[in-house]
Amino acid sequence: MRIGGRWSSGNVRDRRGMGGKLAGGGIGVVILTIVAMVLGVDPGAIVPSGPSGESAPPPAESDEAAQFVARVLGTTEGVWTEIFQEEFGGDYPEPALNLFTGMVQSGCGFAQAAVGPFYCPLDQQVYIDLSFYQDLANQLGAVGDFAQAYVIAHEVGHHVQTVLGISDQVQQQRQAVGQAESNELSVRQELQADCFAGVWANRVAGLPEVAIEPGDIEEALNAASAIGDDRLQLEGQGYVVPESFTHGSSEQRVRWFRRGYDSGRIAECDTFAAAQL
Repeated sequence: MRIGGRWSSGNVRDRRGMGGKLAGGGIGVVILTIVAMVLGVDPGAIVPSGPSGESAPPPAESDEAAQFVARVLGTTEGVWTEIFQEEFGGDYPEPALNLFTGMVQSGCGFAQAAVGPFYCPLDQQVYIDLSFYQDLANQLGAVGDFAQAYVIAHEVGHHVQTVLGISDQVQQQRQAVGQAESNELSVRQELQADCFAGVWANRVAGLPEVAIEPGDIEEALNAASAIGDDRLQLEGQGYVVPESFTHGSSEQRVRWFRRGYDSGRIAECDTFAAAQL
């Protein structure tokens, strides 16, 4: 994936080194047991706390990894601004993205890097420890810059859900049902964020100075497959418990990303109305 410098977002905050380090150093094998929480918000993994008052500068221009994140975020801003104008006739409220190391304080409380990238609906910001990308490639076999971009696009998908009021509706419904039904609602919410990421992938190539290269979409599909609940459970505990899924199976995640990618339309991403996920 090639992205011109014009797309570098001004909404990236570099908080690396500001939030403390994890004892024991690094994520290691922990990611395989708790990566089911990756690419979604799991309040149980976050200790309640008030929002952080820290301010942070943008990443240095010499930091290639951080600059890539800033450019991907910039393309999501371009795509979703266009969609909001077309579909809703209004402005798209851009989220901030925070880079951190070890642990971070968000509007949802303190979170450790081991929970993976996440979106906090209370402060409408994305959080990511860039070391996650190493684990994504080395431990889960999802390599490539477009796999990394998919992660950001998925989290931004959760922001879109928040802006459209979907997240609040899901949260209210989950509080009124049992655990099994709550898990299913969570799966539907995560799959919709995957579909929104697919919509971004469809439309990002239409932006100036952006080029999708051969193999990019396959990288995103591989990443979606790598973090399916069934695959993670099988690798982490040796067996699969479908009723405990909170993000969807590998097949489901791939299917809904591809549905968004093939159509380029958010109307095709209504996972909550789908009889078959």
